[in-house]
Amino acid sequence: MKLALRIWRQDGPAAHGAFERHCVVGLAPEMTLLDALDVLNERLVHAGKRPVAFDSDCREGICGACGMLIDGFAHGPRALTTTCELGLRAFADGAEVTLEPFRAGPFPVLRDLCVDRSALDRIIQAGGYVSVRTGSAPDANAVAVAKPAAERALDAAACIGCGACVAACPNRSGALFVGAKLAHLGQLPQGAPERGRRALAMVAAADREGFGGCSSHGECQAACPKGIGLGVIARMNREFLVAAVRDGG
Repeated sequence: MKLALRIWRQDGPAAHGAFERHCVVGLAPEMTLLDALDVLNERLVHAGKRPVAFDSDCREGICGACGMLIDGFAHGPRALTTTCELGLRAFADGAEVTLEPFRAGPFPVLRDLCVDRSALDRIIQAGGYVSVRTGSAPDANAVAVAKPAAERALDAAACIGCGACVAACPNRSGALFVGAKLAHLGQLPQGAPERGRRALAMVAAADREGFGGCSSHGECQAACPKGIGLGVIARMNREFLVAAVRDGG
């Protein structure tokens, strides 16, 4: 199998970038797109050239590190699929595939396909945790949690912080990410006491980082590899407004 990879190359945050085209032959359909980049990098290194910089870690769709734009789509054309899970069967033999970094102001390009997504970490640091004393670990069935609430919380907890929602949104909003973190913690007994403070802190942190506002385009939902829906944004808005009114904001 052969692919023509049109890859964004940029030496650093302040450098000008441009696309380079590389034809990679000898690929197998069962390989992933990241495997194809590994093959390309081996050949570039052997030729004495700089390899393509890209992020990856678990390669199992868990860590969220591998995000990039593939033919204009965050994580590529397959729904509910991370870049590291995207098999070469998604492309025709001989196809040209364009790879570029996530394009969003809060995610500055570090090099090639790598971006700095530490803005998402700072939002978590602002309030995405439980700080109240909860005591020692109770028995599994000691704290009653309604099944629908537990399922909604666990669905939101599936967020891997990859940033695809931001890259897909025309406003570069981080609302789906923030909403998922709030929905995860706020619907469980341990996180409920800090629900209002958490919403105020995390929304404010997203604003400070330069993320745009949500106007319900829905691209974030379509791009999310874990299928997190817009409902978490509605919940975030409710929690934020209630907390702002209660605290006199």
